[in-house]
Amino acid sequence: MLFRESAAAVAAECLSGSLFLRLAEQFVHLHGHKPSPSEARSWERSIPALANALVEAGLDHVEVLLEYGLPLNSKRADAVLAGVHPATGEPSYVVVELKQWSSAEPDDEDPALCRIDRHSRPLLHPIDQVRAYCAYLVAFNGALAEHPHRINGAAYLHNATEFGVAGLFETEQDAYGQLFIGARRAEFITYLRTKLGPASGADAADQLLAGRVGPSKQLMAVAAQEVREREQFVLLDEQRVAYRTVLNAVRRAKRADQKEVVVITGGPGTGKSVIALSLLGELYRQGTTALHATGSQSFTTTMRKVAGARKREVQDLFKYFNSFMTAERNGLDVLICDEAHRMRETSANRYTPAGNRTGKAQVEELIDAARVPVFLLDEHQVVRPGEMGTVTEIRAAAASKGLDCHVVPLDSQFRCGGSDAYLNWTVRLLGLEAGGPVPWEPDDKMQLFVAESPEEMEEFLNDRRAQGFGARMSAGYCWKWTKKVPPGQALPADVVIGSWERPWNVFGERSVAGAPPAALWATDPAGFGQVGCVYTAQGFEYDWSGVILGPDLLWRGDGWVTDRTASKDPAFKKSTSDADVGRLIRNTYKVLMTRGMVGTVLYSTDAATRAKLRQLVGPALKSRASL
Repeated sequence: MLFRESAAAVAAECLSGSLFLRLAEQFVHLHGHKPSPSEARSWERSIPALANALVEAGLDHVEVLLEYGLPLNSKRADAVLAGVHPATGEPSYVVVELKQWSSAEPDDEDPALCRIDRHSRPLLHPIDQVRAYCAYLVAFNGALAEHPHRINGAAYLHNATEFGVAGLFETEQDAYGQLFIGARRAEFITYLRTKLGPASGADAADQLLAGRVGPSKQLMAVAAQEVREREQFVLLDEQRVAYRTVLNAVRRAKRADQKEVVVITGGPGTGKSVIALSLLGELYRQGTTALHATGSQSFTTTMRKVAGARKREVQDLFKYFNSFMTAERNGLDVLICDEAHRMRETSANRYTPAGNRTGKAQVEELIDAARVPVFLLDEHQVVRPGEMGTVTEIRAAAASKGLDCHVVPLDSQFRCGGSDAYLNWTVRLLGLEAGGPVPWEPDDKMQLFVAESPEEMEEFLNDRRAQGFGARMSAGYCWKWTKKVPPGQALPADVVIGSWERPWNVFGERSVAGAPPAALWATDPAGFGQVGCVYTAQGFEYDWSGVILGPDLLWRGDGWVTDRTASKDPAFKKSTSDADVGRLIRNTYKVLMTRGMVGTVLYSTDAATRAKLRQLVGPALKSRASL
């Protein structure tokens, strides 16, 4: 949330011009960068329209929460109004989505989407947008979970005319999604009076802000019900646009007997896998032939175990990218390629039978396998030489076959508690974005600490586990990994830092002495106690993440130095250039540092690097251990 005040105070600050400066300052503090010109412009034009309507309605004392952050993700509602219901006396809330649009029309193919002149791509209908915000808040805010009737949603297009947006009113409206326009401003004022009374909304706002954030519906825990029964995730904004884009492509492919390629791009935690599972569940329920594929053994194995716990046919929905070398052309309606940045140049390896060595690129095999191949990827999560899943590669492969390729970018992120500030801090720290490291400024979404020793880090994480949180420790690939353990023996303690010794996670598909197989390290509670590597952590999340920076990444002088000789990763060959090794090592630590949903604890084996981290993060962990 960027600002909270009564409606009268917001109106006064709008009039003086000071509100927008305060919003911009708070935005920089929370997100680590300036708001875009379009966002700042929308504040200046839309917030006064809302404030004036509230004052005219006699609701001066209603609390206005501007740019209210939804829990556990980075999406923000334009405004949440908190007050007292005029009839019941209960706390009452109205989520308001403000649009400057003067005209808009429903998409020709899908009324859940709409089009405006200045955007080439379709946008989510504002009724569906605000409706999803309300549903999401009911699902994740304890103040509303038992009282879903207390929240309402309205989209207010304050510049719109009757003629300009008439088609948008064809969408069904309900308590969570109402549509109002500037040409009928009196209707919006009347609506506000039916939901909010003139009494102070301060207590109601306090209750909402103090509402317990519900446990994150983590991907693996609900995958089975998601696929078998009904959707468990609320898709927001561009997530829903991506979801609808795929379903529309499937419908066109069936109707016109054609192929289309869809690419969905986004950083860690933007909800790519949530979209993938929502699509798979919906397509499966419709009887549409669809499969899910990844290049990650950990992810695929976990999906098979959790989603297919009771039905073998559900397990068979989850495949690997190299499963389609001999697949029938267009044998599937849809192939959902999750974590497509893990695609390889070819599916063939030394075990591939000669008859299956087609010489085709893996991306071509995947495109050929279905009428609508869908690729979900993050180009900045490439951590192994030879991984080549990029938008450019997919576009080129589609173009060579004369196929349309639709690209849908995802901007909001749900990992790291939805903290844009933490993700920005991480990529700046690792030199993956320009500008250099910056001091960490704590926000209310993510916690960050530096430990002085691995013992201190592990003790802190154990304390969090005792409080009911999940936790894992991971590290850069800087220690040898014993991959063959004789039957009956415990995992050897390969990761040795001073007197502290712990094993790597299990290598292979069988548990060892109570430790889960590699693919389940991130999701099985018994995974704590072993140190995970990037290949077992990538694609997963847990509440608390302890990350050990090894001697392959060192802070020297005013920048990072990567030491390839300190890496034990067999993926790095002599032919891998120093520049590529340096980039992949920093990408590796980005992946490890973005697994935590509640907090991250960093430890470096190098004293100078620890000193730099302390300088950026603040006091040592031991002084905060009671948090």
